[in-house]
Amino acid sequence: MSVPKVRTELAKYSEKMINARNGDRNSPGYNTWKRGQGLKNSFKNYGEALKLSLGLDQLGSLYWTGSDPCNWQNVGCSNDGRVIEIKVRYQNLQGGSLPSSLANLTALQTLDVASNDLSGPLPSLHGMNSLQNLLLSNNSFSFIPSNFFLGMTTLENVYLDNNSFSDWPIPDSLRSASTLKVFSANDSNINGKIPDFFGANTFPNLTTLHLEFNNLEGGLPASFSDSTIKSLRLHNQRSIYQLNGSIVVIQNMTHLTELWLHDNSFSGPLPDISGLTRLQSFTINSNYITGQVPTSLMHLPSLEIVNLTNNLLQGPTPNFDPSVVVDINKFDRTNSFCLSSPGVECDPRVNTLLSIVQSVNYPIEFAKSWKGNDPCIHWLGLTCTSGDIIVVNFQNMGLTGTISPNFSSITSLQKLILANNNLTGTIPNELTTLPNLRELDVSNNQLYGEIPLFKNNVIIKTDGNLHIWKNSVAPSPGTPKTTPNNFESNGSKYSIGVIIGIVIGGVCVALVVGIVIFYLYRGRIKYSSKRHVIEVESMVISIHVLKNATNNFSQENILGRGGFGTVYKGELHDGTKIAVKRMESGMVSESGWDQFKSEIVVLNEIQHRHLVSILGYCLDGNERLLVYEYMPQGTLSRHLFQWKEEGLNPLEWLKRLTIALDVARGVEYLHSLAHQSFIHRDLKPSNILLTDDMRAKVADFGLVRLAPDGKSSVLTKLAGTFGYLAPKYAVTGRVTVKIDVFSFGVILLQLITGRKAVFQLEPQQDECIDLVTWFRRIRIYKDSFQKAIDPTIDLDEETLASVNTVAELASQCCAKKPLQRPDMAHVVNVLSSLVELWKPLDPHCDEGFGSFGEIKPTHHSHTFQNEWPQFFNDTTSSSRNFGGSPHAQGLKVQPSVTW
Repeated sequence: MSVPKVRTELAKYSEKMINARNGDRNSPGYNTWKRGQGLKNSFKNYGEALKLSLGLDQLGSLYWTGSDPCNWQNVGCSNDGRVIEIKVRYQNLQGGSLPSSLANLTALQTLDVASNDLSGPLPSLHGMNSLQNLLLSNNSFSFIPSNFFLGMTTLENVYLDNNSFSDWPIPDSLRSASTLKVFSANDSNINGKIPDFFGANTFPNLTTLHLEFNNLEGGLPASFSDSTIKSLRLHNQRSIYQLNGSIVVIQNMTHLTELWLHDNSFSGPLPDISGLTRLQSFTINSNYITGQVPTSLMHLPSLEIVNLTNNLLQGPTPNFDPSVVVDINKFDRTNSFCLSSPGVECDPRVNTLLSIVQSVNYPIEFAKSWKGNDPCIHWLGLTCTSGDIIVVNFQNMGLTGTISPNFSSITSLQKLILANNNLTGTIPNELTTLPNLRELDVSNNQLYGEIPLFKNNVIIKTDGNLHIWKNSVAPSPGTPKTTPNNFESNGSKYSIGVIIGIVIGGVCVALVVGIVIFYLYRGRIKYSSKRHVIEVESMVISIHVLKNATNNFSQENILGRGGFGTVYKGELHDGTKIAVKRMESGMVSESGWDQFKSEIVVLNEIQHRHLVSILGYCLDGNERLLVYEYMPQGTLSRHLFQWKEEGLNPLEWLKRLTIALDVARGVEYLHSLAHQSFIHRDLKPSNILLTDDMRAKVADFGLVRLAPDGKSSVLTKLAGTFGYLAPKYAVTGRVTVKIDVFSFGVILLQLITGRKAVFQLEPQQDECIDLVTWFRRIRIYKDSFQKAIDPTIDLDEETLASVNTVAELASQCCAKKPLQRPDMAHVVNVLSSLVELWKPLDPHCDEGFGSFGEIKPTHHSHTFQNEWPQFFNDTTSSSRNFGGSPHAQGLKVQPSVTW
């Protein structure tokens, strides 16, 4: 209705109402006025009706004319003339909005404006205590107020799907709608957690909860356990962490007929759902569900559809009834069922191991590594001889739960290492029955109780468990808890004098050790509260020494340039060559100082054969300089991308494998084996340095950050190099150790293809593509994949199989979701197995279980490693060759690592 027509109608209506109000029963407006007395609580006057019409109907599509809203099309009234229904679905309403006057319709029971193009913020509908059905789906509403549902005590059905709301949490005001039956808000930008009030106490009649395609995070609320929900759809959350955690609460949702949880980050095992006898459709695909498929799921009487693809499930392939539509194997590259045939039992060793990890909640690391039906083929943490498991090494895996008594079924077991986890409970007595056990290491856990009585020759390590002696006599402070067996738990064999002597001796030893540590540490690193003071006394180098060594930082001595400065070649008076990184004057700022300080502190605190070592530093006015040894073979970037220009031989596949393993070990040490966990944040070939024998070391620690505890992330300024940045880190700036895993995956792809992280598809085209995206496309087609391999690699059958394995590993490392990427311990395990296939293990180099620990310093302070750091991008690498000398004079350096 146009504005002039509205004014005409208002004038006519006013004249009628005046006559009627004056008591003229013969007036044409008298009956309307009388009925209007019943409308006064819903439409205060005709003007309110026109406001609603004009608000919804900008283009006049509704044809709402006349003075009586009860005669309007799609409007329903009660017998006493009150408006109780407005149903204008699919009316092509464009550009309109819901006016605030809508709240005056206090008798309204149904408001259906779905599938139009209404926009703007929703008004507060506070006080509409008759509203039962609210249908606003498929519009463009922009905002929903937090008190929107307040006072809607009769609300039953709510549909808010497919709107453009700004981010909003499900408001607490929804509690008012205690009669709620359906709440559907798909694709409506809901964020935060699912509130913990969807149980029967708040909503005793709720049957449908649909919240898919939103930005929800966190776990399933405990109140779900007693809910009356029949249809629960929470799939495809788009937030960083998605919905996650355990789904054990669903085992009590006995009213469910439909449960869609796919495309989230749920983890842990599937619970026993034998009580869900009405369940017809269950989709949990594309999560991180571990463990075995429970038989209770396969035996549900009403089940019609199930999808378990793209999880981390293990054990036998489930065998469902033929009437059930099962999507479990199609395009599934992540589940690790032992055999492809449904219902066929696994090898007994597999069953035993799965029962063991059940007590620690089926960790993701095992699910990713333990594939196939033979645990002696590259299974994480296991060492075998002739098909018998002789070593189980689960140390440093963050395990929670208890020690399974089922270890006793591995009768060939000689070593059981469970150190440095968070295990609770007691040491099972069943372990004493292992006939070949020689060592049990449970140190640094949270175990308690008495130690069972093992054979005399079994070494038991329990140090770091504060309550391991709780039910027996506690040892003295100076007595190590590494015990040959057959000790007497009642302590009667020790006299009081002996015990006192042990205590006093232990205290004395502790004091002496403490004093020694204090004086040793005192000379190493000191921090001042002032921002620009950092002292690592044994590493300070005079500016005059560095100027002489670099010919006053001449242009001829430049090795390369990067974002943080220039690297110069230097030569001391005895011929020793060094590399000096000189920070640019523009970097002498807060952030530049942080970069400089970070590199000194990190490299001083960590030492590993595959991490570059710092020799010293210099602070002089605005000068900020770091001193390293340079590496004779330069950077990996040089050997991958500039080998022709520099007259080098292309890297053989074995050398590429060895380099990848060296880098993986260095990064693993940063992530999980050092005294603190660090994130590098800028892994790339130009930051990987090579020794004379082509062994690799990770360099450039200016962007290193401490890793957050557990699985959380920390927000930082975006740093790193395009092409190596993990997708979510590039968008959000939140870092975990998994951003390094992604970068390492890109490096693996470069070792396979010989391509840069970002490159042109065709030489004559301007279009560029990143290597990860390109490789995902190529990997689909076997023929194309083989053509994508660096043509300088000599491909025979054995090499191609090895390249395929590394390609699969690279794909896992470059997964879009951080939680789908493996940790570096798994990466080391895979690569070390490949390297061992090519050459015998050097007994002087690596230890048995796959990764290096911290390398101990020698006592010779005059020696150091030949290392040269690279601090510039792949495209700016210098073309110089480098050589080294084992001695330097005039430099005070930290003790080197042993080789």
